[in-house]
Amino acid sequence: MRKIGIFGGSFNPIHCGHIALAKEILRQTELDEIWLMVSPQNPLKREATDLLDDDLRFQLAKKALEGVEGIEASDYEFHLSKPSYTWHTLQALKRDYPDVTFSLVLGGDNWQRFERWYHWKDILRHHEVVVYPREDQRGTIEAELLPISSTEIRERVRKGESIEGLVPNNIIDDVKRLYRA
Repeated sequence: MRKIGIFGGSFNPIHCGHIALAKEILRQTELDEIWLMVSPQNPLKREATDLLDDDLRFQLAKKALEGVEGIEASDYEFHLSKPSYTWHTLQALKRDYPDVTFSLVLGGDNWQRFERWYHWKDILRHHEVVVYPREDQRGTIEAELLPISSTEIRERVRKGESIEGLVPNNIIDDVKRLYRA
């Protein structure tokens, strides 16, 4: 049975830190693949955020992962009912991929708030959770996080500063074009 880790996020934009972390999680666990699950825009927050359109974020992530073995971008949650709860996503994945075991990948910051998640006990009962460290927190895996944030990348693009080394080379021009406004 294949084992796939679900690593959710807005990926606004995807960056080298996301990819390095996913590679490290693959290295340290028995997961066969990691799906970077691009989260859909919350319709209630549309005016309060600079979140790029869902499909554009997905296409950027997909392009950034070209040639990266074992990691792929997924728009699976785009096709589920809203709001998008992790429990619903995991249930739908289990139904659509009965021959796959899904694990949840999340940061230590989310792990600290996990008891507030919808159906958190059911998630723990039915799925392995892989926790990666965030800032001064520990996780179930040890990983040195690259000091890169999507917010910093967006700000650098707006200021006309270089983003080389922060995002994969094959998406630098796309990120500059999409986030310049």
